[in-house]
Amino acid sequence: MLLVLTLVSPDPAATQAAVQKALRALAAAGGRVKEPLTLGPGALDLLIEAPGPREAPGLRAGAEASVADLPVDFALQPVAGRRKRLLVADMDSTIIGCECLDELADYAGVKAEVAAVTERAMAGEIPFESALRQRVALLRGLPVSALKACLDERVRLNPGARTLTATMAAHGGRTVLVSGGFDVFAEPVAAEAGFHAFRANVLLKDGAQLTGGVAEPILGRDAKRAALLEELCALGLEPAAAAAVGDGANDLAMIETAGLGVAYRAKPVVAAKADARIAHGDLTALLYFQGYARNAFVESGR
Repeated sequence: MLLVLTLVSPDPAATQAAVQKALRALAAAGGRVKEPLTLGPGALDLLIEAPGPREAPGLRAGAEASVADLPVDFALQPVAGRRKRLLVADMDSTIIGCECLDELADYAGVKAEVAAVTERAMAGEIPFESALRQRVALLRGLPVSALKACLDERVRLNPGARTLTATMAAHGGRTVLVSGGFDVFAEPVAAEAGFHAFRANVLLKDGAQLTGGVAEPILGRDAKRAALLEELCALGLEPAAAAAVGDGANDLAMIETAGLGVAYRAKPVVAAKADARIAHGDLTALLYFQGYARNAFVESGR
C-alpha cells in the first residue's frame, strides 16, 4: 500500500524540521519512506510504503507526531486517487473569514448572545438546526438593508480561496459551496471565489425587515453530506473522488464521507476526525494535498 504524507507550512524551515521527525516516526511505525518530493515553498510529499492496512493507525500517529509543536499542516492519504474531481466547501470561517450570522447580529445589537450559541453549535454541543432557529429569531425586525451592509463591510475571502477553485476548475474539477449560512451571502461569495454552484439556507423577510425565521428544511449537517453525495451522483463518481473542507461540527458528516476530508482552522472535534488539517497555512494547502505543485497553481485573475 502506497501512502503519501504531505507537509505544508508558511515557514519552510518548520517543514524541514517536520520531515526529520516524520522520517523517524514513520519508520518506527513500519513504513518505508522515500526521498521527499518538493511541491513548493514549504510544501513537500513523503511517499510511504506500508506493509498493509494494519499499519495505518501507527503511521497516522507518526504523521501527527511529526507536526506536533510545529506550524505545519499535513495530510496522510493513499497516493491513488489523491487528485479530486469534486470539492465541497463550507463557507463561514472556511472560505470567508467570518461567521455571517454573528456579524448580522452585530447590526441588531445581539452579537455576543448569538456568537455564544454559534460557538456551541460549531463545537457540536447543540444541534445545528435548533441553534440556527434560535439565533435567527434574535434578528427579527432587522432591516433587510443590513444584509447588503454586512456583505460589503464584513465579508472577505480567506487567502487562497480563488486559487483553489481556479486550479481545480482548470484541471477538470467541480467546486461547490455548501453553507449552513444564507443565500444572500453564499451567492456573491460563490461568484467572487469562483465556485461552480452554491447551496445555502434562506432568511425569511417581511417587506423591509427580517421575520426572525428561516426557510425549511434547514441545510445542516445531514444536508451537507446529502449535497456531497448528490453532486457525486451527478458526476458519476464515488466519494473517494471528492474533497470536503470545513471548520465546525456541522461539516463533519461531509468531511468523513469524502475521500479527502479537511479540517480548516477547525474545532477539535472536527480536526480529530479529518484526514487532513490546515491550521497554519492558507487554502492552497488543499492543492498541495492533492499533489499539485506550486507551478501548476492557476490564479483566477479576479
